[in-house]
Amino acid sequence: MQRSVNRFFYLVIAALLLLPSSALHASLNLGQYFKDERGSTNWQYVANFSSGVLIIILSVVALILLLTWRKAHRANRELTLIRNELELRVEKRTAELKASESYITNILRSLPLMLVGLNHKGQITHWNRQAEEIAGVSTVKALGMDLWQIYPTINITPAQITQALNSNEPVYIKQSQSGLYYFNITIYPLQGQDEPGAVILIDDVTQKILAENMLVHNDKIASMGELAATMAHDINAPLQAILFDLSSFQSLLASGKLMQAQNETSQEIERLNHLLADASEKGRNVAAIINNLLTFARQRTDKKLLAQVPDLLEHALQLAGDVLISTNSFRFSDIQIIKHYDDNLPTLPCYNIELQQAFLSLFRHAFDAIAEGKLTSEPARIRIHVSKSYDTLWVRINHNGKPLSDEEQMALFEPFFSNDESSPHINEAGKRLSFAYFIITEQHEGHMAVTSDTESGTTFHMQLNLDS
Repeated sequence: MQRSVNRFFYLVIAALLLLPSSALHASLNLGQYFKDERGSTNWQYVANFSSGVLIIILSVVALILLLTWRKAHRANRELTLIRNELELRVEKRTAELKASESYITNILRSLPLMLVGLNHKGQITHWNRQAEEIAGVSTVKALGMDLWQIYPTINITPAQITQALNSNEPVYIKQSQSGLYYFNITIYPLQGQDEPGAVILIDDVTQKILAENMLVHNDKIASMGELAATMAHDINAPLQAILFDLSSFQSLLASGKLMQAQNETSQEIERLNHLLADASEKGRNVAAIINNLLTFARQRTDKKLLAQVPDLLEHALQLAGDVLISTNSFRFSDIQIIKHYDDNLPTLPCYNIELQQAFLSLFRHAFDAIAEGKLTSEPARIRIHVSKSYDTLWVRINHNGKPLSDEEQMALFEPFFSNDESSPHINEAGKRLSFAYFIITEQHEGHMAVTSDTESGTTFHMQLNLDS
């Protein structure tokens, strides 16, 4: 209002300044119009003029006030619209925040693990449904209470909470009693809060661990079954040969040809010597197989030892030469072994007896493939390559025996027993390497794969971690 009046007076002054000089002079001599013939002031004229001027001024002021009111009314209406829009936005945002808060609360309450929020005094600020079920305390009763008062059996100490708050880093705890329970506990310090606090997550992984242990146990049983089957297969070949030699010897005794020969050399005596020598050799093969099995049973440990992989391979090659012989007298020692070991290879932390048996299983598989038939007319050959790449040790064993089909490659590392009778040729123990695969991948946390084709033969690829 004051601004509008000031604007009016500024306009009057500007109008006066813009008047012509004659009009300005006339306005300055305006007083003569208020005098009568005798020169005295006619107050009636003055009053009439003043009232007219006042009416004009009041009219102008009223007009200004009307314009100002209209402008103010328009501004108020716009402000009202803005306020209503802001109120709607606030209401919508508030509803969204409440929905988000409710959603987050439902998520926290529905988590399948125990969630507890604590302030720096150890008082509970959050308590979900799983915590209610485990501790047997409702959320209403738990909030604001000391954690160790309402749940004294919790496997967390105040010192661990303090450690997480002071280090401002999560604290991970694993607690278990073998066969009874397994818990994964995580303590998270809260970030960006006015007051320090922590969130405790307790995950009961008992069923998961037991299921994993059962799977590992089944894998172990399957692998040991394969090992026992292959050992029995190794023993069976020389044992059958010994039984055949004994049967032939009994046939000679029953025929009476030995008595007829008396002191002179005969074909029967030479045959007898051959049978005895062959039986003796097969007996040594059986003894070597049994000794290898006893060594595996006695010397295996639960702790990893540092070993040179080439030494384990050499020992496995020696064992293979002692125990592997086919029914047609084809020996592992008849195979050409080509070795390439990189210089300055590091030692590998490993279960050396198990890893040695895994290599022996691979050599046995290669021996059987070569005994079935070679790819070309070149001599039977096995190539061994050991190299280091970054933090891993690579072992490759290649042979030129009968290649594996796609079906055999798919089933090679599975347990040898199967209910599928449609393909019995791939369900034999000698066709599977689940034991070696278990030793490489599970016990040593490595990787194992196979490639096989008619051009390059069959190659077993093994990757072993040096820092395992």
